[in-house]
Amino acid sequence: MPLTTLKFKAGIVSDITSLSNEGGYVDGDLVRFRLGFPEKFGGWEKYSSSTYLGSARRLHNWVALDGSDFLGIGTHLKYYIEKGQTFNDVTPIRNTTSAGDVTFSATNGSTTITVTDTAHGASVNDFVTFSGSASLGGNITATVLNIEYQITSIVSSNSYTITSAVAANASDESGNGGGSVVGAYQLNTGTDTTVGGDGWGAGQWGGLTDGALATQLNEALDNSETAIDVDSATGITAGDLILIEEELITVGTISTNTLGTGGGPSTRGASGTTAVTHADNTLVRLATGNADDNNDFVGWGEASSVVITGNKIRLWSHDNFGEDLIINARDGGVFYWDKTNGVSTRAVELSATSTFSGETSVPTVAKQVLVSDQDRHVIAFGCDGLGATPTATQGDGTQDPLLIRFSSQENPVDFFPTATNTAGDLRLGGGSTFVQAVETKQLILVFTNKTLHAMKFVGPPFTFGLQELSKNITIMSPFSAVAVDDAVFWMGRDTFYLYENGQTVPLPCTVKDKVFLEFNFAERDKVHVGLNSEFTEILWFYPKKLDSDGNPNTDINAYVAYNYQERLWYYGTLSRDAWLDRGIRSLPLATGNQYIYNHETGFDDDGSAMTSFIESAPIDIGEGNNFVSIRRVIPDITFNGSTATNPSVSFTVKSKNFPGGGFEQTGSGTTERSATTPVEKFTTKLDYRIRGRSFALRLDSTSLGTKYKLGTPRIDIRPDGRQ
Repeated sequence: MPLTTLKFKAGIVSDITSLSNEGGYVDGDLVRFRLGFPEKFGGWEKYSSSTYLGSARRLHNWVALDGSDFLGIGTHLKYYIEKGQTFNDVTPIRNTTSAGDVTFSATNGSTTITVTDTAHGASVNDFVTFSGSASLGGNITATVLNIEYQITSIVSSNSYTITSAVAANASDESGNGGGSVVGAYQLNTGTDTTVGGDGWGAGQWGGLTDGALATQLNEALDNSETAIDVDSATGITAGDLILIEEELITVGTISTNTLGTGGGPSTRGASGTTAVTHADNTLVRLATGNADDNNDFVGWGEASSVVITGNKIRLWSHDNFGEDLIINARDGGVFYWDKTNGVSTRAVELSATSTFSGETSVPTVAKQVLVSDQDRHVIAFGCDGLGATPTATQGDGTQDPLLIRFSSQENPVDFFPTATNTAGDLRLGGGSTFVQAVETKQLILVFTNKTLHAMKFVGPPFTFGLQELSKNITIMSPFSAVAVDDAVFWMGRDTFYLYENGQTVPLPCTVKDKVFLEFNFAERDKVHVGLNSEFTEILWFYPKKLDSDGNPNTDINAYVAYNYQERLWYYGTLSRDAWLDRGIRSLPLATGNQYIYNHETGFDDDGSAMTSFIESAPIDIGEGNNFVSIRRVIPDITFNGSTATNPSVSFTVKSKNFPGGGFEQTGSGTTERSATTPVEKFTTKLDYRIRGRSFALRLDSTSLGTKYKLGTPRIDIRPDGRQ
């Protein structure tokens, strides 16, 4: 009997029923399509055995004038510059104390050291480096103290704890480190998981901002006391909310440093919190009523959709200015790293760099920075306004989420517009907050949460012009849009989009439901897009609600890919926090598990076998009325490029009787049988005895060094009765 040729439609289609997708593919993992046929993804291996601290969510590669190859890496804890497979910590210093401001205390037998520093402004997980310390008198020597520490807990606004490598002894209890101790505090760390939603989670919580006014209790507080003694009531007024541990309290009448006296007691357990006891010296923070309301907590006990600085994960933007680097911690400061000073030198505030002079109105806070390639302007998006005077060094410090400011050409620190420079500003007219800017060959596309704008260099006197292109669009995250030449692709909140030739259109997606119905929207800011130009792929990495074991998930664990040349979609599982296309370096780079990986090298998972598969939709025989018998399959698979001596895949044929029936039903009335056979390089045919009304094919690869590509298999099908 003649063999039947199986020609499948390229791409994965999961948004229609499998019966409707007859002749196509319905599922797969770590498989791409090239020239219309599925093949296994390229493998990956560690770029270096060294690790970094934190989750690395942004990469930037550039080359200096002397040919040095640098890679900028922003994590939620630090900022690194990699050179020669070494991670160099260039995280900016936010504050350096005067000598003697810091003292230590230790307890016999404990590795916990309490550090006292008035108004330290630190948060849990921040890093501080001590110098000038003397021994505490025992095991805690100067060598033990004069290193970098990560803060383990906040005791109050004036003290915190660190953990030493050795336990103190009795002799350490009398020492304080001497009068020459200096503490250098690095930029406050960010979070790795989004804190958002209503009530407790909606605002700034747990020390995520150092801008809120803070003091501490000057007494032990029971759960009913309404007159609250604090070290200082300066800046607090009646009616404000204060936060002590997890309890909110409405402030009553104030007398000196007592909150709630006479006829105006404070109200304990406000906004649905519970009144509890608090120890003396417990941290007290001003939740509402700060001089700058950007530092207020919001949403306590009520619904809130406000995007608050500090309740999002730490994200970075960065761009090279010549051979140097400009860095921005989203909703934080703008910094400059000078290559001339070397990788052992930290980045500094842009307004304080010694590389340039003539600083005017330099932004102190922004959501993204970008250096315009064509005209060499530094552009700050969602930044603070101009300084109070034309000669003020910094901006006014009040962030405007829709404001765009740009420096004078070739001068990254001159931001105040004059008749003799090209600095200026623009304000977005749609949406409520800036989200992302993407540079193409011709213009810069600027996204707000609801609109899309084109920012284009127009020359003097305006320098840049701004035009609204689209309304009522959405964008998933600050790094979910990518430019491919002059086209821009991005993931929205419930669909995908394409901007090309002046038009914005939804991008038809055959796996849309698969992606968005399983999506963990609480962690949408982690979504990032990667371009894999060698295979004309765009990959969006995103977090599913559940992990592979069915447990709640908050991390990136999946991807969806669009092949823009063949206009096909496919998806799979892969945990990557950041991606960088090949360019200066010959292979794409990606981050995960505190490593950098080279991708598209070999066909394995960093030395382990990669699990890859592709599965077709069920194929009916005729109209599915007749039972058929599958006797033989002639595989059409190439293993070209495999490094294994005997590469192989598993070829599975599965049958069933009804579209709604499962492939793995057992017992009486079984509607399915299946057979799995290994296919090797010289396999000529596979013999089966499978019976059913429809059948599907599945290809699995779980062996080392195997590359495969499926072609056009043929199958021997014979009538086997009617039922």
